[in-house]
Amino acid sequence: MLNAHAQGTATFNSQDIELDTERGLLKGTLTLPNTPSPLKVVLIISGSGPTDRNGNNPFARNNSLQLLAHGLSDKGIATVRYDKRGVAESKAAAVTEENLRFEDYIIDAELWIRKLKKDNRFSHVLVLGHSEGSLIGMVAARKANADAFISVAGAGQPANQIIRQQLQQQPIMVSLAAAPILAKLEAGETVAEVPPMLLSLFRPSVQPYLLSWFQYDPRQEIKHLQVRSLIVQGDQDLQVPFSEAELLAAAADKSELVIIKGMNHVLKEVPTDRASNIASYSKPTLPLASELIPVISEFIKQLR
Repeated sequence: MLNAHAQGTATFNSQDIELDTERGLLKGTLTLPNTPSPLKVVLIISGSGPTDRNGNNPFARNNSLQLLAHGLSDKGIATVRYDKRGVAESKAAAVTEENLRFEDYIIDAELWIRKLKKDNRFSHVLVLGHSEGSLIGMVAARKANADAFISVAGAGQPANQIIRQQLQQQPIMVSLAAAPILAKLEAGETVAEVPPMLLSLFRPSVQPYLLSWFQYDPRQEIKHLQVRSLIVQGDQDLQVPFSEAELLAAAADKSELVIIKGMNHVLKEVPTDRASNIASYSKPTLPLASELIPVISEFIKQLR
């Protein structure tokens, strides 16, 4: 399906794109600006949970990644964004929770990069990972030899350390009950008996995924990248503090760090009060933070 859109002064086309893997079909959207090839193309990887190619999930619709793709097209940059395995139109490619591993998402992203690198419409293939997609993207970018990497609202610490910090902010009875479970998982052991109040985080069926996720340290992964990296973080992000971006930047020799004033986790420009910040998660027409597209597009245009 081909759709023409007007975005600012540019016209771009969005069309369906598919990736045929050994374990099912992944579906996405290719957005092409109305400018001559070859183009630079950005693979956009969404964050954790059932987040689709547009940055939406069943609980909140903000269209953040769709707006990002359209904004980049207005700068003459192509994008591909896709529904992760098991999400939205890629639901048929789902893996059971017991069998899902963090590496599954890395392999899928790597396959997308390789597909785009073979497409002669594109001169450069970049990877942009949002939130959890940052870690997925930086590993896949290295493995598939992407031309550059962009982290947006990505963590700088391994997932187990972030979970520990989040648990410390919970009531004492929750943090005390969780501590021995987390310690066992960090040691590579699963836990059969989990208190009901912790099932959403540590249910036995999700523990193999957590074990695989805990093995990756974003600072080590970005350190191994041989290409330029842009690290973007908003100072109004309620989920990922900008100290995480600073950790990533300190670990990566070829990196540029940009903190965007007023930007929250879903890339919207918000006031400083928490209520307005959270409300923006469900406002799909609210525009992106005004600095975001210029910062990313300028980084991309500098690639030779």
